[in-house]
Amino acid sequence: MEGTIRCPANYVPLTPISFLNRAALVFGHRTSVIYGDIQYTWQQTRDRCVRLASSLSDIGLSRHDVVAALGPNVPAICELHFGAPMAGAVLCVLNTHYDPQMLAMALEKTKPKVFFVDSEFISLAEESLNLLTEEQRPLIITITENPTEKSNYMQYEDFLSSGNPNFEPKRPLDECDPIALNFTSGTTSTPKCVVYSHRGAYLNATAVGVINEMRPMPVYLWTVPMYHCSGWCSVWTVAAFGGVNVCLREVNDKVIFDSVVKHKVTDFGGSPALLNMIANARDLVKKSFPWTVQVMTGGSPPPPEIISRLGKLGFRVMTAFGSTEVYGAGAACLWMPEWETLPEEESLRLKARHVNHFAMEAVDVMDPNTMKPVPHDGKTIGEIVLKGNTVMSGYFSDKEATEAAFKGGWFWSRDMAVIDPDGYIHVKDRSQDVIICGGEIVGSTEIEGLLYSHPAVYEAAVVGRPDEALGESVCAFVKLKEGAEAKEGEIIEFCERKLGNKNKKMVPKTVVFSDLPKTSTGKTQKNVLKMMAKNMGHVPMFSSKQ
Repeated sequence: MEGTIRCPANYVPLTPISFLNRAALVFGHRTSVIYGDIQYTWQQTRDRCVRLASSLSDIGLSRHDVVAALGPNVPAICELHFGAPMAGAVLCVLNTHYDPQMLAMALEKTKPKVFFVDSEFISLAEESLNLLTEEQRPLIITITENPTEKSNYMQYEDFLSSGNPNFEPKRPLDECDPIALNFTSGTTSTPKCVVYSHRGAYLNATAVGVINEMRPMPVYLWTVPMYHCSGWCSVWTVAAFGGVNVCLREVNDKVIFDSVVKHKVTDFGGSPALLNMIANARDLVKKSFPWTVQVMTGGSPPPPEIISRLGKLGFRVMTAFGSTEVYGAGAACLWMPEWETLPEEESLRLKARHVNHFAMEAVDVMDPNTMKPVPHDGKTIGEIVLKGNTVMSGYFSDKEATEAAFKGGWFWSRDMAVIDPDGYIHVKDRSQDVIICGGEIVGSTEIEGLLYSHPAVYEAAVVGRPDEALGESVCAFVKLKEGAEAKEGEIIEFCERKLGNKNKKMVPKTVVFSDLPKTSTGKTQKNVLKMMAKNMGHVPMFSSKQ
């Protein structure tokens, strides 16, 4: 229409930098960070981030230059999520579990100008840099908690102190400009580097707070690695809500219970593996508290048994579905009040389902061959697809992979699911992990949830094993609780009894007692388990376990 104003004169590009500015103004004297004996207020945190941005600009960083970081969930990593973009740079927090070769690959791909390294990981960083050419090596700045610690590199606090406290932070020229790079977990292939925009980070950070029912001024415990999906965008969420970041160098069940009680934690997030660890904590570790702690989990649907146990300990679990490509959480379980009176088994089943959150335009389940939506019958399996402002801008410097991920205007997740009549999605498996048993698709998540309900089982994962009669049959890898005992036949009989006549193909034919291999983000490496199952050979045609 002629004369239409596309953007008003007061248009400001969306960016999480705004959250920090507001936090300093509205919550300026309230605590922003707790880490051991270290505490900052929101005004102090903003001042530190401004100095950091100033110092980065002083060493010659230009817009869209990459700043890399390697460290645990310490205050400096929090500050870099604001300080780097305030210098116009793009932050890439790297996985602390990488080996030198993988770390060198990530540095070679992203080409950072400066590399912030926690002193705990300086040897790893130096090994990786030795694999690069002199021209590829960034400036190293060490993050240390001991100011007298000797180092060959400039220290983080000295770098901050050299910054101008009156520096004018740079805002994005376009809200679609990149703010962060995040590597995928690499459960199925070499990790890909995902580009986040200022707009996507702003919207998803807001959504994370809303879908997790976060209250103003929350106390957030940092159990999610900040290298994973920018800490599920929660590092920006806490600033938006004026909360407290309780930083942790290490995470275990004792630290979690102690921190919850000591700091009156209200929120945290974690993988199903972390939740399992908390649910199975020893009695001497567990602590009670008179409030409810909100917990967001994702990565794979947590077993209903674990959600139930956590509820009795004072943790209210909200399940989310997502991936690195959708800023962490792309969909979540929107709980309906009429479900409150349902039996626990049905309630837990409903909690494992998801719909898109308000910042994600749409989520659907489609047939990957026809690219048409599957019926809303809760039975027909298809692939989860997403579209919206909180889907990645693309894979960094990888046009081919980006084009392959986006077809027909949707991001194809490679996660298989059904969609119920009410529009909620129920995840069944990764596309490469579904079991084709006698021509029928069998998802692993329901079987795994069933195995977790066995009193002796600590962890379980299900994959397909070659089968002479069925093509594939269910193979369960089970880790028992400490001191517990169970035999293969007992586990199989337990599943048969629980499933009844529901679907006999879901009953495991093989049970292997073993530790489960994990990625650094807590996901079970099913590709490793599938190879182990394949190496067992075929289940015989006339196996006694049929």
